[in-house]
Amino acid sequence: MLQVKTDGLRESQQMQTAYNRYEATPYIALEQLIEHYKLRPEDHVVDFGCGKGRVSFFLHYHFDVPVTGIEMNDLTFDEALRNKELYKMKNTHLQAPIQFKFGLAEHYQIKPEDNVFYFFHPFSIKIFKKVVYNILDSVLEHSRTVDIVFYYPLPEFKDFLKNHTPFRLINKIKAYKKHGRYGKFLIYRLD
Repeated sequence: MLQVKTDGLRESQQMQTAYNRYEATPYIALEQLIEHYKLRPEDHVVDFGCGKGRVSFFLHYHFDVPVTGIEMNDLTFDEALRNKELYKMKNTHLQAPIQFKFGLAEHYQIKPEDNVFYFFHPFSIKIFKKVVYNILDSVLEHSRTVDIVFYYPLPEFKDFLKNHTPFRLINKIKAYKKHGRYGKFLIYRLD
């Protein structure tokens, strides 16, 4: 349907303790997500650790909203760009922009329009905290409602969001049994 190749695993070659391997969110999980969480035309998604772009393409295709994917692995980033070429050729009816940026998530400059942030356990809690603080700083500068969509939520990430940020949990979506108790989405919101 999407005309992209996003399967496989890729171990991080650099900074292995800080950045996790590439593994795409299962399509079956994404189908559960969009059944229970709807994006609006004015939303702008940032997919941190986007890999080859599966989530970026999936959300763009189903909601026709702007999506920015951030990827730090040069090989994986190149694959995302190749996927984008194929995707754009087959989906000319979609109007919203989709783009990929090469770099570290913690260095991404949060834009005033960015308001939905997707994570599938791409990096350590230390880096996650930096990214969340960047989001919070952006909200202080440009007040808006923002959501964090977190797949495969490990306890230390949930604890941080619950006890050390103003985000509040608004939804839990069971999504993929093969990932056990972590095969779910947690949606956090900051109004």
